[in-house]
Amino acid sequence: MPAPTYRLSELAGKLGLKLVLREGAEDIEITGVSSLAEAGPSDLGFLANPKYASQLATTKAGAVIVKEEHAGEVERALVTPDPYPMFAQAIGLFAKPQGSFSGISHLACVDPSAGLGEGCTVYPFAYVGPGVVMGRGCTVFPGCYVGEDCELGDGCTLYPRAVLMAGTKLGEGCVLQPGAVIGAEGFGFARTPAGIKKVPQIGHVEIGGHVEIGANACVDRAALSATVISSGTCLDNLVQVGHNVRIGKDCLIVSQVGISGSTHVGDNVTMAGQAGISGHLQIGSGSTIGPQAGVAKDIPEGAVVGGSPTVDYNTYLRNATLMPKLPELFKRVSRIEQELGHKPMAESKPDRSLAAMWSRWLSMMHPGGK
Repeated sequence: MPAPTYRLSELAGKLGLKLVLREGAEDIEITGVSSLAEAGPSDLGFLANPKYASQLATTKAGAVIVKEEHAGEVERALVTPDPYPMFAQAIGLFAKPQGSFSGISHLACVDPSAGLGEGCTVYPFAYVGPGVVMGRGCTVFPGCYVGEDCELGDGCTLYPRAVLMAGTKLGEGCVLQPGAVIGAEGFGFARTPAGIKKVPQIGHVEIGGHVEIGANACVDRAALSATVISSGTCLDNLVQVGHNVRIGKDCLIVSQVGISGSTHVGDNVTMAGQAGISGHLQIGSGSTIGPQAGVAKDIPEGAVVGGSPTVDYNTYLRNATLMPKLPELFKRVSRIEQELGHKPMAESKPDRSLAAMWSRWLSMMHPGGK
């Protein structure tokens, strides 16, 4: 299937943007999107970061999405107050859809009791179980498993080898990238005198509308009730969401984040890559958790934190800057102790933590404790 093309004026209409043409410039056909540095004469580029404004003079792009103040610097401009989101929309217009099959393959296994809406596509070697209810225009790629009594809203897409275990519910427009597993058993085990015993996980997963789950991400079903991911939230590849977790609306959960069981996450939360969240916590709406952070306590609304254990992000950055200087600081404190007649640190083998060194420094500078 060939990628779509648009006249620039048509593209402006689809995006709802003002078209500004330099005198003598013609309406042209746009065949793709690209960066300013790599764009060709039939490509659409964009300028979101002012530090790249100098590239407007040299870009070969046929047209550029820009703010009003830069419209006169290019031959053809699509004008908007915020270029990047509009460029993201333009990418969607030019994206070539995955797959070319349509209809219900005779090589798919679709239970007779399943109800599939109008315009659904089920590729060969996909499985759709008993009692499944699928809305209009859903697509299930090869190797997918849709367990019994699952519910899918209109326009959901399950890419190859995505798994929906029994009772999973998806809102409209959800996307599961390859290998995503929704509704596997939560990690429930108990130590007993007879050894480790499994605690059955009999709940399910409920996912709101327009949620995207990345490749090989896992969302475990609840022990008793529901694990919930609310509308508009996006999970990156390799994210782990434990049982009974509840995630609010419009959150961004980045690669390799792990959220332990029964933690509640508010709306508009961002968790950067490899952050680890302990169980039974409250993560406030609008908060941001930095990369590789270790969260062991509740995070208030709007907080920005980093480090392990987490602290205010500015404090975390200062600590990270100071860390490489600790060996030299240790040597300096040792020299000062020797000069002041204290027993050398290396001989006395004291606590060498940063807090302890600062404490000794202050006691030397202020012997009376003042």
